[in-house]
Amino acid sequence: MTLHVDIDAVEEAAKLLYIRALKILPDDVKQGFRRLDAAETDATARSVLATMIENIAVAERTENLLCQDTGIPIYNVVIGRNVAVDGWALKQAIARGTARATREHPLRSSVVHPITRRNEHSSSGRHVPVVNIDFDEGPERLSIEMIPKGSGSENGSFLRMLIPADGVDGIKAFVVDRVIEAGGKVCPPTIVGVGVGGTSDLCMHLAKVAATRPLGSRCGDPEGAALEAELSAAVNMLGIGPQGLGGDSTAFAVHVETAATHITMNPVAVNIQCHSARRATAVFTPAGIEIGF
Repeated sequence: MTLHVDIDAVEEAAKLLYIRALKILPDDVKQGFRRLDAAETDATARSVLATMIENIAVAERTENLLCQDTGIPIYNVVIGRNVAVDGWALKQAIARGTARATREHPLRSSVVHPITRRNEHSSSGRHVPVVNIDFDEGPERLSIEMIPKGSGSENGSFLRMLIPADGVDGIKAFVVDRVIEAGGKVCPPTIVGVGVGGTSDLCMHLAKVAATRPLGSRCGDPEGAALEAELSAAVNMLGIGPQGLGGDSTAFAVHVETAATHITMNPVAVNIQCHSARRATAVFTPAGIEIGF
């Protein structure tokens, strides 16, 4: 059997996912807040966390936005086996859905031309929305994950081309130093995404994949999983705390993704996701379309 993807359904899903992601925080992030709140020892930090938790509840209760920053719209598309879809038409449908969400909701467009700073009020522009396409072995299945990446957290992006002699300690030092540098500017508690290996561009991409992974997930590479556990503990010893006002709750977690790299280099990248770690997903199968996180 072959799944034939309806392009009009893709457009509608892209629209709905953008709006949903901006309004409803995934359950794993809400659980992350509860976990941090239960373990926090600083009174000011507990107060800040309580305000954040209330903000989430109010946004959902009033069907309002979790944050005023509608972000750069990113769509991660994963195409399984036995799926028939026009790739170009799919990208165009996602762009149309993005623009419709912005104009019909309406949403504030955060996307401008990099030189003229002109805003088309469509959350779209040259090469935006960002559409990443990958493939997996799941039959008759296509998934679209929508992530609105705000500028506060996106500005917490860093890359360094380490050399093998820097070793694992060099990776750890770079990550911790960048979290210190970002401080409260990235709206902690955060998810700190770390990419290790690959090329410079792949490493940065892996860091963003790591930053937007669900809380509770682990790196598929055992060495990466061990590193993320160590870094998670180290980052929460820094005392930065919620909104940078001090405390134990600097990050929900540090997530790591790895890739093979060249024998003479070892790039490491950091991409930070703010406490409003928004995402929404649509899965297309022969049975229909399922919306979730």
